Amino acid sequence: MTKEEKKSYIWYDRKRTFLGLPWSFTKYAFSDDRLFIEKGFFTTTFDEVRLYRILDLKLTQKLWQKIFGVGTINVFSSDKSQGEFPILNIKKPRYVKEILSKQIELQRDAKRVVNREMMNGLDFDAMDPDNDVDGYDSVEDIH
Repeated sequence: MTKEEKKSYIWYDRKRTFLGLPWSFTKYAFSDDRLFIEKGFFTTTFDEVRLYRILDLKLTQKLWQKIFGVGTINVFSSDKSQGEFPILNIKKPRYVKEILSKQIELQRDAKRVVNREMMNGLDFDAMDPDNDVDGYDSVEDIH
C-alpha cells in the first residue's frame, strides 16, 4: 500500500509476529465502507468485505499477546468469500475493535441493513402461526 492509499484509510496495520513486530506480509486496513486484507509475498491476494456485511466481532488476547500489546479480532460476516476470518495479532486491538464496530454501525444505518437475530438456530418468522411452513394448522394436528 502506498502512502496515498494509507491516508484514505481510517485504520491500517500489519499482522504482528515475533515480539509484536510487524514482520509479515499480511496487511489490514479499513475505510469508511470496506475492510481490506492483503496477504502474501510471491503471490498476493487482496480481499475486501463491505462493513455492512459484518455481523459480529470478537476480541481475543492470549497471555503472550497481552505481554506484547497485540490481539486478534475475529470477524463474523455474511460475505460469501470470507465468512468468518481473523484479523491476527494487531496492536491496540481494543481500540481497533471499537472504531471498527462504530464504523460498521454507521454503514449498516446508511445502507438501512437490519440484522434479523436468530436464537438457538430457530427463525422466529418461520414459527409465526400465520406462516404455514409445515402444512399443519396447529400442534394438535401433528399428534
